[in-house]
Parts: sequence; C-alpha cells; structure tokens
Amino acid sequence: MKINCNVTEAGMEDKANGSVNAKSVHSPVENGQLPDPANWAVADVVNYFKATGFEEQATAFQDQEIDGKSLLLMTRNDVLTGLSIKLGPALKIYEYHVKPLQTQHLKSNAC
Repeated sequence: MKINCNVTEAGMEDKANGSVNAKSVHSPVENGQLPDPANWAVADVVNYFKATGFEEQATAFQDQEIDGKSLLLMTRNDVLTGLSIKLGPALKIYEYHVKPLQTQHLKSNAC
C-alpha cells in the first residue's frame, strides 16, 4: 500500500480518502516518512491530530490521556469505541493515521 504524503505550498492537501496533510510540529511527513510517535507526550498526539484535520476529535486523545506509546498500542476497536468519537472520523483516524504510524514504527524498529 502506497501512502500519498505530498504537502502543497499552502501546507494542506485534501485527499480522496478524507485525510488531510498539514505542516506542523509533528508533520504527517518527515523526510518522506511518517513520524515515529514512540516518544510523544499526550500534547504531541493531540497536536498531530489537530494538524491532520481532526481538531474536534483530537480532544478525545487528550481526555483519554493517549501518549505516543499508547497510540502505537491502539487497536481498531479502541479507536472506534474507546474514544467516544463519531464512526466516520474514527475510521479515518485509524485507517489513515494510527495504522500507518504503527506500521512505520514497526518498520523503523525492525532488527
């Protein structure tokens, strides 16, 4: 699966899959790769989701105290039911952000 990680001059790009890339402290793209959230604090996770177009849903990560390590451990069910957010955004958050971040983390930390 190839992930479109291009960011436009304006800093945001709406993609057909419903996700949005944005420039921020934790940009969705760092040197052509997704960032590794393993050492993120709760505020970093919140800022990441705000920057990727999920400002309203980002507060759920704050309320549940989800830091980077917790984010990497989340299952699809955790995102869909444990965060108490609407199903549509929850599906996009898991499929286009949480799952790719987990995959990138595993690849970058493989022996």
